[in-house]
Amino acid sequence: MKQMKTLVLAIALMLGMNGIAQAQDSKIAHIATQELLEQMPAFKSAQAEMQKIQSSYEAEMQNMGQELQKTMERYSREAETKTDEENLQRQQEVETTRNKIVEYRQTAMQDMQKKESDLLKPVYEKARTAIQKVARDKGYNYVLDSTTGTGLLLADGYDLMDDVKKSLGI
Repeated sequence: MKQMKTLVLAIALMLGMNGIAQAQDSKIAHIATQELLEQMPAFKSAQAEMQKIQSSYEAEMQNMGQELQKTMERYSREAETKTDEENLQRQQEVETTRNKIVEYRQTAMQDMQKKESDLLKPVYEKARTAIQKVARDKGYNYVLDSTTGTGLLLADGYDLMDDVKKSLGI
């Protein structure tokens, strides 16, 4: 039994040492992925497309709001000449219009999020593939994201940015 414990302990130590040796052989590089994305033409065109879509939705919501405001002002001016029943009906109409505007805003936000995802997914994939290819070509086992705010602090290490930009033709 004592020999079995010694054998298990010896195997565990050997495996541990093997893991340490492999970790020392690992090569690590870094890249600021957000900076890379911002320099990619496809990312810039996707951002421009999203700006157009956002402007379109904002203009439509502004028009809807202006129409509602005009209707409310007209109803307010005419309130004294209408019956209580008509005023109540108009008040319900205004509330229904407000709800439609809120629904439109929510739908627009969801549509924009989906559109942004659809536009940017291929860009992210292209960047990821290029980073992976360059890292493999250079013999790096790991690539860390050094984008500001990711919690990664760097002292030294190889920056893949120039190589990846060259690979992407940027």
